Amino acid sequence: MKLHDLRPNPGKKKERKRVGRGISAGQGKTAGRGTKGQNARSGGGKGIYFEGGQLPLARRLPYKRGFTNINKIYYNPVNLSDLAEFDFEGEEVTPEVMAIVGLIRKPTDPVVILGDGELDEALTVKAHRFSASARAKIEAAGGSVEIIPLS
Repeated sequence: MKLHDLRPNPGKKKERKRVGRGISAGQGKTAGRGTKGQNARSGGGKGIYFEGGQLPLARRLPYKRGFTNINKIYYNPVNLSDLAEFDFEGEEVTPEVMAIVGLIRKPTDPVVILGDGELDEALTVKAHRFSASARAKIEAAGGSVEIIPLS
C-alpha cells in the first residue's frame, strides 16, 4: 500500500449539494430558500441574540455575566481558636489530623490557617497556606509552621 492507494471508507465522504445551478439539478431557482422574504436573502435571518423584539435573555439576566475561573483554589479555613480547642500537645497537626477531629471535611482539600484566636501549646502545624498573623502566633507559642505544596 502506498500513499496514492489510500481512500476514505465508502460512504464516509459526502458530496456537497450545489444549489442554484439550474432547474434540472433539483435545487434550482430559489435554491431551497423558499420564495422571497428575509431568510431568502443573502445574509438574511436574525442573529442568535434577537428574540423578536423581546428583551434578550442576556440582558434580562445581568447577574449571570462574567465567568467562573476553573483554576481557582478554594482553601478550607481553620482558625487558631479551632486548633486551641483540641489537645494536640506533642503531635503534628496535618490536614489528615484536622479531618479526623472534624475541623475540615476532606484531608485532600487545601487548608489555610488563619490567625483568629490565641494558641498556648507549641505545635508543628502543616498546611497549604498560613496568614501572617497565624504564623506569628504559632511561632510565638514555640511552635513551627510547615507549608505543604499544592498538588
